[in-house]
Amino acid sequence: MPSLHLALILLSGTVMALQNPGAQVSIAGWHLQSTHAAAGDLAAWSLPHANVSKWYRISGPATVLGGLLENNAHNETDLFYSDHLAGLNKSDFGVPWLYREEFSLSPFLADQHLLLQTHGISSKADIFFNGIQIASSDIQKGSYAGHTYELTPHVLVGQNALLIKAYPTSYRDDFALGWVDWNPHPPDSGTGVWRNVELKLTGPVSISSPRVTTNFTSDQSASPVKVTVKTDVQNYGDSPVDVTLRGSIHSPDSAKTIDFSQLVHLPARSNSTVSLNATINNPQIWWPATWGAQPLYNVSLDASLPSGAVSDVAPLTNFGIRHVVSALNSHNDVAFTVNGHPFHVRGAGYAPDIFLRFDIKRLENIFQYVLDLGLNTVRLEGKQEHPELYDLADRMGLMLIAGWECCDKWEAWAYNDDSPGTLWQNQDYAIAHASMLHEAEMMQPHPSLLAFLVGSDYWPDERATDLYLSALRSMDWPNPIIASASMRGHPSQLPPSGMKMDGPYDWVPPNYWYGDSLGAAFGFGSEQGAGVGTPELSSLRKFLSDADLKSLWSSPNAGQYHLAPANGVFHTRKIFNNALAKRYGPAKSLEEYVFKAQVMDYEATRAEFEAFAARQNASRPATGVVYWMLNSAWPSLHWQLFDYYLQTAGAFFGAKAGARQEHVAFDYESRSVYLINHSLKTSGTRHITVDLITSNGTQLLLREVTTETTPLSSKEVIQIPEIATLLTTKTIGFLRLTLSDTSPKPLSRNVYWITAQNDVLDWDNSEWYATPVTTFADFTALSALKPATVVASAAASTDDAARVSGLTSVEVTLENQSDVPAFFIRLAIVDSKTREEIAPVFWSDNYVTLFPRERLRLVVRVREGSQWVVTTRVGGGKEQDVKSK
Repeated sequence: MPSLHLALILLSGTVMALQNPGAQVSIAGWHLQSTHAAAGDLAAWSLPHANVSKWYRISGPATVLGGLLENNAHNETDLFYSDHLAGLNKSDFGVPWLYREEFSLSPFLADQHLLLQTHGISSKADIFFNGIQIASSDIQKGSYAGHTYELTPHVLVGQNALLIKAYPTSYRDDFALGWVDWNPHPPDSGTGVWRNVELKLTGPVSISSPRVTTNFTSDQSASPVKVTVKTDVQNYGDSPVDVTLRGSIHSPDSAKTIDFSQLVHLPARSNSTVSLNATINNPQIWWPATWGAQPLYNVSLDASLPSGAVSDVAPLTNFGIRHVVSALNSHNDVAFTVNGHPFHVRGAGYAPDIFLRFDIKRLENIFQYVLDLGLNTVRLEGKQEHPELYDLADRMGLMLIAGWECCDKWEAWAYNDDSPGTLWQNQDYAIAHASMLHEAEMMQPHPSLLAFLVGSDYWPDERATDLYLSALRSMDWPNPIIASASMRGHPSQLPPSGMKMDGPYDWVPPNYWYGDSLGAAFGFGSEQGAGVGTPELSSLRKFLSDADLKSLWSSPNAGQYHLAPANGVFHTRKIFNNALAKRYGPAKSLEEYVFKAQVMDYEATRAEFEAFAARQNASRPATGVVYWMLNSAWPSLHWQLFDYYLQTAGAFFGAKAGARQEHVAFDYESRSVYLINHSLKTSGTRHITVDLITSNGTQLLLREVTTETTPLSSKEVIQIPEIATLLTTKTIGFLRLTLSDTSPKPLSRNVYWITAQNDVLDWDNSEWYATPVTTFADFTALSALKPATVVASAAASTDDAARVSGLTSVEVTLENQSDVPAFFIRLAIVDSKTREEIAPVFWSDNYVTLFPRERLRLVVRVREGSQWVVTTRVGGGKEQDVKSK
């Protein structure tokens, strides 16, 4: 006779109810221990009441090293300092580690089932439950290969124990989350239970998370939208059953609910996919953040038995109404459209934490920086992270390019000589298929997905492509599927990717981007940048020793542990440092080096984003660019727009200037000015002012132009041949471009330091990572600029409208009281007591250059309640506090 009691689960001292079918809970924490320390029969450790009092206790999913850091077995500040990470005993991680948790179950009905769902274990594991092996590492294999296991026959009344034996990860042999040349490999290779493990209670029939598709194609249509909701239904019983699926779609404002239902007949022990349809009148359309709002509908779904009892309830699922398409243009470059409009990708590559620790608040700050930069897309190259990332992107309006990673087992094809991974065997195809199924199911309903790349540097072989496409089709994938992030080749089942991966990854001069080869501004650049991202001094001193800091500026060819592994081409800043010395003069101190590095970083990132924006309507259009990279997995010296501590520097504000919604940009090669408009609807009359002065303040040119702007367009508006006069005067010029409409506040203000002679590139001798420079532009005279007197004041804003998400605004006014330019003024906001820089903060602009007698108002948003002081640094001078009103 079946019991009348339903299951309850006790996790970490808190009652987590599985009282009703459809209830689902995540394991709230784990006891963690090495198999070195946990001797004996593993099955015994998976029995209830085992003594784990000497094991580590972690609060949720974590790799082994992430768990040890939580337990203070290691200290992050020390571990990240200098080369201390290299001193960690890697043999500690050369053995399996155990993740164990106990929970209490009361009896449940005979026709109910308790399921175990895994979502991310790196990279393989044995799973035990109450002394019984539920799965072996032959099945639970692959960091993304989530699986569902039946626990019902092994459930005990009272205490139950779950044990996961996570085997050491090999980037060569396993489908893992690798790092390549981004930073040192984590000593534990990311081994462990890094995503949630869940328990679900279901009746005799279960249903999967809903998948949602629509027939919406363009915002130009006012037609109702047909919504199709699909779910996979499974009958666990030995008899056929009729089950009723009932669902509801709730509008973003909860004002309307659309109900639907369907009766389904299921044979015994069968699976079936069921489609349910609904119609939404007057749909609310989801837009990328730069184009509009992000209304999210949600769908609820359950399955009821003939008795009326609910057998299962699907997780509440959000979705947005929007449409994404990719196509190859006449140049075989990929171009995206969103809701029927050309979508010019302005993106950057995301890095998770080096130990795969997931912090949703930190991620929110990172995504807020992305929006503040003016970017619209984030690429996840084999770093698919957690479901919460996609929820956040949906709410914030960021597009995501997901996909598999390069340079290890994932791309170990016979035709790929670059991969160090072992060639795929039969079992690897099954793992890849399971991984694709799992990730596609997780991502499917999210409107933030722009595309999935089934390859990165190289395309998958025919067999793998078939499996990837089969998995994506079975999960009703509604978005573009791209063969790879490069043009090296493609499988027969997919067209050419239309994406180029021709570098650079190391420093190139600003005029590089206005060329017509390799990574210059044409087509779609899937990952490229000038390799910059030097942190400011306040951050550098947190992770570099005195010896490291001295080496940074005085030994230009020295290897740097916080760059990349010693055997890689990015282990030194040799290319960058050579350019810095030739263009701006050798640094004579750490402070001077960091200042000049910020100047180099600013102009490098600004030029890249400006060039791709200026050429969006060229004869061979620039359809998008992904800057390499957005952020860093640990304290790094390069490949980031902001540093590990969320401090912004020159690279950030160069990119922010170059990615403005409406903008005027200078083309270094043609010596012309472009008017840029990334908006969806903004048009009208625009006024452009061009002001060119010498380094001593003498005006060489003042020109004003009035023209019209149209959405999603760029055009050349002014030629500046007068720049040639800088050659005869042998001086440096300062070019100020200002864009305005009818309002007094400029839409864009942009200052360049320029010479008549650009850097000369040796295109024919380019490497995959950089193009050499044979003659450098000479900016050494900047070191001899006459000092400018800059007066600054700061005051809290009284504009309540500026308060966003717990932030308050501070207005800073700068005034150059001199007759010479004030070059590269840096502002910072620090805690008034500790003098530590506050992060994150959001400046309207920074690292600005003021013309003689110019006054400029800037705004910074800082968290409410902060006790702050604003500081300024003019050129390479000292930081000074700003007077607060």
